[in-house]
Amino acid sequence: MRVPCQQSPVLAGSAALAALGALLLYLAEPSGYGKYSERAMPAATRLPARAAWFLQELPSFAVPAGILARQPRALFGPPATVLLGLFCGHYFYRTFVYSLRTRGRPFPVVLLIKGFVFCMGNGLLQGYYLIYCAEYPADWYTDIRFSLGVFLFILGMGINIHSDCILRQLRKPGEVIYRIPQGGLFTYVSGANFLGEIIEWIGYALATWSLPALAFAFFSLCFLGLRAFHHHRFYLKMFEDYPKSRKALIPFIF
Repeated sequence: MRVPCQQSPVLAGSAALAALGALLLYLAEPSGYGKYSERAMPAATRLPARAAWFLQELPSFAVPAGILARQPRALFGPPATVLLGLFCGHYFYRTFVYSLRTRGRPFPVVLLIKGFVFCMGNGLLQGYYLIYCAEYPADWYTDIRFSLGVFLFILGMGINIHSDCILRQLRKPGEVIYRIPQGGLFTYVSGANFLGEIIEWIGYALATWSLPALAFAFFSLCFLGLRAFHHHRFYLKMFEDYPKSRKALIPFIF
């Protein structure tokens, strides 16, 4: 039986996502993990990076995947289930591949808890809207918004995965030193991995043509764009030979 759509929680959740993104830009402070974890919490209140990333990202996969599992089985189902499948695909990678291969610094527990709550709320928002609220015409698969959006999503995910691979190879297991990333889009920007993920969520917002996805894309732009800016500034301060032509996030522009 189809659950009745409640628009009020969807609107409230979307507004909260957008407002959180705007607040992050206003505060302009780096989130206290990775390069910036030393200022965040004592070592006793941190978890190993692999365990922390796994636990944090898990709700973004498990919640929408659980919603999908309750839908009728079909090889190529309605657009809403296919689109939610893309969302689950991204977070399958983040949960079961990225988190188990990362060589990052220990992760502050308080940020893990905040991230867990955010991922659960966003996974529920995106999954609930697509399955119980969104309505797509029968020809949505041939709509330019769907086609271009899915193309951007796949392109962005490819950039994101490739950039993660470059970063991972910079450091041997157990090392905490930093090196200048080279290759791929790192030739042009310091935040190539962030740019890839931003492109993903812009594509997702276009393909779903939904307010929750647009709010999440805006949040991602704010959060990841700000992180790219802080990374760029970090590299410029640490390395005298850092490429001066390299931008923070957008090649040749910013």
